[in-house]
Amino acid sequence: MSPMALAALQTQLKNFVQSMFDKGVLDSQFGQIQALQDSSNPNFVDEVITLFCSDAERIITELNRYLGYQNVDLSKLDSYVHQLKGSSSSIGAHRLKLACVNLRQASDDRNKEGCARALNLITSEYCLLRSKFQTLIQLERSIIALETNQQ
Repeated sequence: MSPMALAALQTQLKNFVQSMFDKGVLDSQFGQIQALQDSSNPNFVDEVITLFCSDAERIITELNRYLGYQNVDLSKLDSYVHQLKGSSSSIGAHRLKLACVNLRQASDDRNKEGCARALNLITSEYCLLRSKFQTLIQLERSIIALETNQQ
């Protein structure tokens, strides 16, 4: 493939990430993660995203399971919400972090229906984010493959 193909993919990736910033899906923290990726660690962003998604899915599954209990102690949701909010903040998942704030507030208010609504929002925000991250990873991998072939 030509250097033009590589440049086109890099531009596509840049524009794709910018659109996630523009829509509030990601914040500047994600840009800092991208800045840590270099030729000595070309898969850094891919690895961070993969770890984040694995943790987020585990936590969301636990939250769903826990909220399904008949007599749920909403205060116990706190550690799960705190973990997910922290992970979301660390990777720059802005809208997911805000959804976690909503769940935390509903939990503090001891509002089980509010918790269920907030968890639905978390789930939908996470699904959107995961889908966008999958596209981003595909672009990253295509770029790395082209760069490797050009060396």
